[in-house]
Amino acid sequence: MTSILGLSAFYHDSAACLVVDGEIVAAAQEERFSRKKHDERFPKLAVEYCLSAAGLTPRQLDYVAFYDKPLLKFDRLLETYLGFAPSGFGSFVKAMPVWLKEKLHLPRAMRNELPGYSKRFVFTEHHESHAASAFYPSPFERAAVLTVDGVGEWATASIGIGEGNQLRLTHELHFPHSPGLLYSAFTYFCGFKVNSGEYKLMGLAPYGEPKYADLIREKLIDLKEDGSFRMDLSYFNYCQGLTMTSKKFDQLFGGRPRQPEAPLTQREMDLAASIQVVTEEILLRMSRHVHALTGQKQLCLAGGVALNCVANGRILREGPFENLWIQPAAGDAGGALGAALFVWHQLLGRPRKIGDAIREGEAPAEPQRPPTSDTRSAARQEPRPLVALDFQHGSLLGPRCNEADIRAFLDAKGAKYRFIEDETELCNHVAHLIATEHVVGWVQGRMEFGPRALGSRSILGDARSPQMQSAMNVRIKFRESFRPFAPSVLEERVAEYFETRPHEPSPYMLLVANVRESKRTQRPADAPKLTGIDKLKELRSCIPAVTHVDHSARIQTVDAERHGRYYKLLKAFEAQTGSPVVINTSFNVRGEPIVLNHEHAYRCFLATNMDALVLERFVLLKKDQPNAAEQTLDSYLKEFTLD
Repeated sequence: MTSILGLSAFYHDSAACLVVDGEIVAAAQEERFSRKKHDERFPKLAVEYCLSAAGLTPRQLDYVAFYDKPLLKFDRLLETYLGFAPSGFGSFVKAMPVWLKEKLHLPRAMRNELPGYSKRFVFTEHHESHAASAFYPSPFERAAVLTVDGVGEWATASIGIGEGNQLRLTHELHFPHSPGLLYSAFTYFCGFKVNSGEYKLMGLAPYGEPKYADLIREKLIDLKEDGSFRMDLSYFNYCQGLTMTSKKFDQLFGGRPRQPEAPLTQREMDLAASIQVVTEEILLRMSRHVHALTGQKQLCLAGGVALNCVANGRILREGPFENLWIQPAAGDAGGALGAALFVWHQLLGRPRKIGDAIREGEAPAEPQRPPTSDTRSAARQEPRPLVALDFQHGSLLGPRCNEADIRAFLDAKGAKYRFIEDETELCNHVAHLIATEHVVGWVQGRMEFGPRALGSRSILGDARSPQMQSAMNVRIKFRESFRPFAPSVLEERVAEYFETRPHEPSPYMLLVANVRESKRTQRPADAPKLTGIDKLKELRSCIPAVTHVDHSARIQTVDAERHGRYYKLLKAFEAQTGSPVVINTSFNVRGEPIVLNHEHAYRCFLATNMDALVLERFVLLKKDQPNAAEQTLDSYLKEFTLD
């Protein structure tokens, strides 16, 4: 038996992953245990979980792999500071103590955190880790690989090809020219937090118009046909300063950056729309270049920019590849997984399992481009994509809640609950709650690895309700009203509701597609045109709670193989309502990591306006709880934020 522990840490989203004989046994982010959002510290608690899942101690590990090369990164930092000296001295003074005390001595630090481990540490390059996380768990025998992020050591994007158990990176884009840092600069300028608020910027984009897109192309970047570009660094400050943008950037876009929590203006909406359009153009050009270089039919994506699901949808619809596979933990957390798999396959030369996971009954078919409207002929929509199940186990790689522990906890709290032993009865009961506009917290099975809740640590609602989007944002999530919610949809009916191919798999909520014309609500001819946030007031489809203002939706397809009880719940909801679609949002409140277990879920349930909580087969209703008034949101966050 060969056991490999993969680690990512000391920047943001630290995580641990355990691979045993090539099988992904466990993976989790530290934030879920520590309750510190985007926790960057050594993933001590995540490591403990991963080892316990396999019954191992650090002494029994064969390899420990770290997701990047600190010395190369330090070389980049020094060269950058010297290149901009004397400017940037403040940033230099802030960064150096951490490097000199900790980051340059990672083997020593990791050995201290892993008592008993005496073997070697393996340091993979940052984009090697991303690429390995994208290709090795994918269902493809061979594929092109594209990784795009802020920056690793020097690379900000890389191109490669994977075949069998070998992965080869052939081209790189280098710092300071970076698609991820370009997008993060606008995230910062629009008042959101860098490395966590990019998805807010993406969600804000449809409220604006891309009126600044030409200005970005003209002033900020020199974009080439292959997707590479050079940035005019006079508009940015991230190389030498403590901010992302410079005063010259302020002048170009009409004033200083928006302050966090300040009201959003049309400027921010238009900036979001503009950088989103430019980013999509960059990624489309890159994908076409990758296809021309490699000649492959399949594409694997990773890196933080691969979480831009709007761009991913365009690559699938408009790009040259037949199928995409995107690493669910595409950011730095996924580097822990990639580093471990890189050691197993690339360095140890162990083979991959390929081809034996194709769904039973699947027949070969010629892949098609996704249809963009209902005018496409039915005949052209018939074949389903021939995509095997991947080897990431639905990304359900975290800990699960034990029913005996749940019962003991609820009894100790004096909670009122109903235990429904029969799974069919349970799913029928919960489906009825959702159908009658109850907001339901749903904790089932193993926790998801990656930033998305995929039906294990989720809050669920009725997508047909016109009020649900606003109610869940304001009353449950306590977050910005403009934020869209994602639909979970039965995979076999996805093309009925969304502009995709039949059975198009999107199990990790990383593709955006439009709601079909046949499901949209026709806008009255004399209705006034709404702009900005006012667009929220317009009813757009028969599933308004998950239809964004541009008629798009970030889709999660649900299938029996990956999702088990969650699939049965959606089937029960379909039987009761005729609709195969529910709202699925992460089980947390704004600024808090997704809940880890039944204790976190119970307290979050009491502290918010959730109507019901389902912990495995235990069902709780808020109105029945004798102590609901004792728990407030402030007390909940104070109790479960440990940093």
